[in-house]
Amino acid sequence: MKISESKEWKQLTSHLLEDIQGIKVGELNDLKSRFEDFSYEFDDLLIDFSKQKVTSKTRELLLSLAEAANLKSSIAALSEGKPINTTENRPALHTACRLPASVELVVDQIDINLAVQEEISKIDKMVEKLSNGHWRGYSGKPIRDIVNLGVGGSDLGPLLVCEALDEFKVDYPNNIRVHFASTMDGSQISDIFNTLNPETTVFVLVSKSFSTIDTLSNAASAKAWLMSNCPNEALVDKQHFIGVSVSAEKMGEWGIHPDNQLRLWDWVGGRYSLWSSVGLTIAIKLGMENFKLLLSGAHSIDKHFFETELSQNLPVLMGLIGVWNSNFLGVPAQAILPYDARLKYLPNYLMQLEMESNGKSVTQGGESIDYDSCPVLWGEVGPNAQHAFYQMMHQGTRKVTSDFIAPIRRFSKEDSEHGKSLQEQHLLTLANCFAQSRALMTGGSLDELASNSSEKKQFPNPHKFYPGDQTSTTILIPELNPYTLGQLIALYEHKVFVMATIWGINPFDQWGVELGKIMANETLSELKNAASTEKFDNGTNTLINLVKEGIGKNGKGSNS
Repeated sequence: MKISESKEWKQLTSHLLEDIQGIKVGELNDLKSRFEDFSYEFDDLLIDFSKQKVTSKTRELLLSLAEAANLKSSIAALSEGKPINTTENRPALHTACRLPASVELVVDQIDINLAVQEEISKIDKMVEKLSNGHWRGYSGKPIRDIVNLGVGGSDLGPLLVCEALDEFKVDYPNNIRVHFASTMDGSQISDIFNTLNPETTVFVLVSKSFSTIDTLSNAASAKAWLMSNCPNEALVDKQHFIGVSVSAEKMGEWGIHPDNQLRLWDWVGGRYSLWSSVGLTIAIKLGMENFKLLLSGAHSIDKHFFETELSQNLPVLMGLIGVWNSNFLGVPAQAILPYDARLKYLPNYLMQLEMESNGKSVTQGGESIDYDSCPVLWGEVGPNAQHAFYQMMHQGTRKVTSDFIAPIRRFSKEDSEHGKSLQEQHLLTLANCFAQSRALMTGGSLDELASNSSEKKQFPNPHKFYPGDQTSTTILIPELNPYTLGQLIALYEHKVFVMATIWGINPFDQWGVELGKIMANETLSELKNAASTEKFDNGTNTLINLVKEGIGKNGKGSNS
């Protein structure tokens, strides 16, 4: 039975019509106990749901829906390594990658954590070898630059963490830097060739299957660049490439030396993989101590998710409210709004995490669903977003729910004028964060605000009127550091799992990604064939033939 046919789903529908419809979220916030009733804390992490359109009854009915969807048993299956990725018949054990070394996790009579700790040890040795200058390039010079070649989860996760925690980077004597290239068009990798020294650069090829065309095309260009300076291929392969993949065989065939191969497992999805060997660039930039703090922060949320009652469980509540917004309030979109520029890549990361995981239209059993699954996610650093798409959120016609994310402390208190100025800037950022969530909720008239008088009541100028009633959640962390960032990312991972469980879908496969890849290979073959093509639809055939005729280069599309 689909969840939409359950009595709990129908009770929520009735509750919406009888108790919620017609009420504005600002009216709910008039209650003095509202924040106390709808905010939750765990380990200094605070989540405020008071600006969501939920009541105590809504929460109670959503928890009943979770029981009807067997959420408790699904959480247990995730934690125990059961094969919950049903279309690929394997577990989803990214949480195992952040287990403490002393913890056992036995799956099919094998302690998974032994293999995890072995890879962490190999990462540690690589980081040590690089940091002390013992890893040298083909000319004998110490390595100074590490380039991560990946795409999707093999790029977005490490990129997010490295950028967000830049101030925690290790000050190496040989000034090691990390870089990222993911686009198959060659623009990023060519910029790297123009700025780095081939004698002192190592490329990390990250591909779970080691067949991702985006990554391998960049890797081939990197090898060609290196060999144009050093024609000894064996030396280039050994000194300038590291591989991260499930397939040791494919890494070896490509040329990755066995000593430079790091292992992945098929039970770690790409978008969940930054905790594994995929996080090598994180460990290099931040050092092993900070990398382990990142894992520790995520593990703390794992324990909370696996062990805490549903009614006090932060990822569970986030997920249930997400379902409420999507399926009952009819909110089709969610904005991710970090009020800290260090988290500029968090919206992109969460876009992949949520939409690749939950962008599904069939249940685990293959039955078509008759309700919306994943909302459309997008976002931007909050202060930038205020000057971009907030206009639509404040005065447009579409409903959007938002997550406002901010650290309470940004800069250490200093007596200097510089320190005081930075403190003021952070307070300004927090003021905007809190004010924008309030403005989205309450709405109002600019004319009335400008009058500075609560007595003055006038018909609002429609151009200066804000309807309000846009919901949001506010997430506060004490400060942004490796531990709290680990918590934040794991929080969203588990929220996604909760929503998937309610909807009855599998969040751990991504078959929708594959069709375009297959068609791209077919299209590439036709583009390389000099003859005119009629193999595809009319529009695609015409585009391919235009390229073959040189439009944009020497034809009528040229600017030259």
